[in-house]
Amino acid sequence: MKVEIPAALSYIFQEDIYLLSADKVAPQLQPVSVPDIQTPVTVFKYLGSNNKNFLILVNYTVDEFIAEAHFTALQSILTRKEYAVDDIAILNLAKHAQAGFDEIMAYFKPEKLLVLGKGAIPAGMNALTFNQLDNAGNCTVLYSFSFDEMMDNTDNKKAFWDKMKNL
Repeated sequence: MKVEIPAALSYIFQEDIYLLSADKVAPQLQPVSVPDIQTPVTVFKYLGSNNKNFLILVNYTVDEFIAEAHFTALQSILTRKEYAVDDIAILNLAKHAQAGFDEIMAYFKPEKLLVLGKGAIPAGMNALTFNQLDNAGNCTVLYSFSFDEMMDNTDNKKAFWDKMKNL
């Protein structure tokens, strides 16, 4: 009888079995391949095309992206900065509350980031100085007033625009 694994003979024969030195080779085990399990990638729904890597984070629970009156004001600001809607991406964090800062940064790869209001700060983002330019990795960040705080307050508009000019 020819047995590929000599150690298996002990299960077949009840008598004592003595293996020769040549038979004491350990069997070659075949590696088992583990399927590649990837974490699901979050798909973000945003306004704009992000052509110039300028990300604007907002928080609107009722609107899909941004309130219409606020979007009109934002377009005016962007025009003064020589940006079009296709140059930016507006992400409403109220619709993506589960997304963390690192995930957002990895997806959009922004060079400039505008955070409009406290509710637009994503989870996991380092503390920012209010209405001051900061850095987050390779990105220039401005955390400022939300449009709700600016629309009827001239002082807030001026303070925001003063910093926005440099972003």
